[in-house]
Amino acid sequence: MRGRADDQNRWVGGSRRAAALVLIGMMAIVVVISACSTRMIPQPDVPPDLQVAPDADRVDLRVPTFSHPTEITNPLFPVSRQASVLMLGQVDGLPFRTEVTLLAETRIVEWEGMRVEVAVSQYSAYLDGKITEVALDLYAQADDGSVWYFGEDVFDFRDGAIVVTEGTWLAGRDGPAAMIMPGNPQAGDVYRPENAPGFVFEEVTVAAVGRSLDGPLGPIEGGMTADELHADGSHEEKIFAPGYGEFLTGGGGDVEALALAVPTDSLSDPLPAELVRLSGGALAIVDAAATQDWTVASSTASDMAAAWQTYLGGDVPGPIEPLMTDALGSFADAIIARDAARVRHAAIEVARLAFDLQLRYRTVVEIDLARLDLWAAQLILDAEGEDEPAFYADAFAMDYVRDRIVHALTSADRIAVHIALGEIQGAVIDEDLAAGSEAAGRLRSILAGLEPTS
Repeated sequence: MRGRADDQNRWVGGSRRAAALVLIGMMAIVVVISACSTRMIPQPDVPPDLQVAPDADRVDLRVPTFSHPTEITNPLFPVSRQASVLMLGQVDGLPFRTEVTLLAETRIVEWEGMRVEVAVSQYSAYLDGKITEVALDLYAQADDGSVWYFGEDVFDFRDGAIVVTEGTWLAGRDGPAAMIMPGNPQAGDVYRPENAPGFVFEEVTVAAVGRSLDGPLGPIEGGMTADELHADGSHEEKIFAPGYGEFLTGGGGDVEALALAVPTDSLSDPLPAELVRLSGGALAIVDAAATQDWTVASSTASDMAAAWQTYLGGDVPGPIEPLMTDALGSFADAIIARDAARVRHAAIEVARLAFDLQLRYRTVVEIDLARLDLWAAQLILDAEGEDEPAFYADAFAMDYVRDRIVHALTSADRIAVHIALGEIQGAVIDEDLAAGSEAAGRLRSILAGLEPTS
């Protein structure tokens, strides 16, 4: 009897183990199927003369699934792991700057029967020191590691005013969500980061992976190069790097290169004294240049130049280095010319670049508070110069920087900032530069006493 019982127990145990293995296998199959849905994404028609890739090359045709959509950790598009990104370059021969910031908010987008929570990333672009475009980009990561683009709110500016919102689109309303980075890209893969012809359209073909790239702070391995086809038939080269995402774009002589990203480039070292001397000296000149004490201004400029030469002996992001050198040169030239307005403009640019460099050592909120203060100082200067388009542009720039920091302010501080910015917007509506300047001065006083909560 004992032997039969043992045999029976072994049979039962084996059956249970077999059943468990079958169940595990079935679950694995379900996971694979859910991550790589067999449902196809309906594709919009594209103009017949646009030379798009065949469907056989596309890797973005199946409906993905999203279990943790706002955890965007794809190495080549790590939205959730990038609190702030700075890109620098030129467009039409003018200096171009973009600040990309992950906002604290998320949104829900309905698409293909799903309600997908998406991360919101703010893209702010400045041409020749004036705001030119703001976009709120919506991203989510699928279970297979691919990143999907769910739309964007676009605002284009000219002469300090929003002139068009062309390019705005939303998945489920204007077209399908669009893959912006495969989970495991390979050479020859094709995908469409924007796939709503009539609104937006881009098709990317991966040229190479595993590339070694020249980064802002040294070599970076594992990069990806790609060719991007636009709706007008033109092409643009794009480069992506692990930890950074979109790394370099260029075409027609224009270029936009990544200069700094945090936390990828963050350091735990103490804030260098030289960067404090640069920003502190520049801000002192911004506040005091109207008094035209040129002896003090010359002495401060010399100290700032010495601080920069000392800091150059360390690890300086390549794209920022020539800009700071040029800004300090313009600053010194303006002092020699005894031109108070030029001195203050140059000092603001020096301070802006110094705060960019401090981003490696300080929190994003602290740097954005400093940037907001600089925009307030710029608005005061532009009001004094009766430069209305610049005044209006400054006011818009301040509003978007405010959106990055409000989550880290106390209720009382948040209300105070909102009131001051509301007064500035009221002055813009009334075309009252003097009132706007006074409100900007009050905002600077408020900002000087703020302590962010995070």
